[in-house]
Amino acid sequence: MIDKTVSQIKYKTVRPPVLYVGTPVILMTTCNEDSTANISSMSSAWALFDRFVCGVASASQCHENILREMECVINFPSASLWSSVEKIGRSTGRKPVPSYKVKIGYEYVKDKFEQSGLTPIPSETVKPPRIDECPIQIEGKVVATHGPGGKWPAKRPDTFSIIEIRVTKIHAHEDIVIPGSDYIDTSRWQPLLYVFRHYFGTGEELGRTFKA
Repeated sequence: MIDKTVSQIKYKTVRPPVLYVGTPVILMTTCNEDSTANISSMSSAWALFDRFVCGVASASQCHENILREMECVINFPSASLWSSVEKIGRSTGRKPVPSYKVKIGYEYVKDKFEQSGLTPIPSETVKPPRIDECPIQIEGKVVATHGPGGKWPAKRPDTFSIIEIRVTKIHAHEDIVIPGSDYIDTSRWQPLLYVFRHYFGTGEELGRTFKA
């Protein structure tokens, strides 16, 4: 039995419109049907062993591309690249633009590299290009897809797919790698974070786990 008198903290039940409590921003590159590249910004991604799991909106061009080609590159921008990410925030490679996206100001953009000012470079194990300015770039191939479970809210205009991606190659800028190792120098790597639709970098190190 929990003693309800233990906590002196006051709580309030809330219903925020989004649940991005603090996740890294990724720029996923995929290939369109005509072999040109598409960039999609997202913040629903996490890693486990050699797998990345990403949530991709089902009406997006990224979703169409990744299910057709079954490969992508997951690029991690640093905090300093937030303005480049935001430049493609209202753009979509989907044509025609889905009606619900039109209502909130999305526009069709064919070349998001030009729109963002970012630079494509060749990948080694997949067709989509990497983004040169992103300090960490992860090539991968799709191994599984999953739809949303349970009853989907009727008020949501778009569903999503959970895409499971097996990592095939990892690239990192040399200046964030500890010399002579495969370890990322966490004092130099500053990922871009998405917190309730606001951009943040990371602060000072607080400590490390016993596994570090």
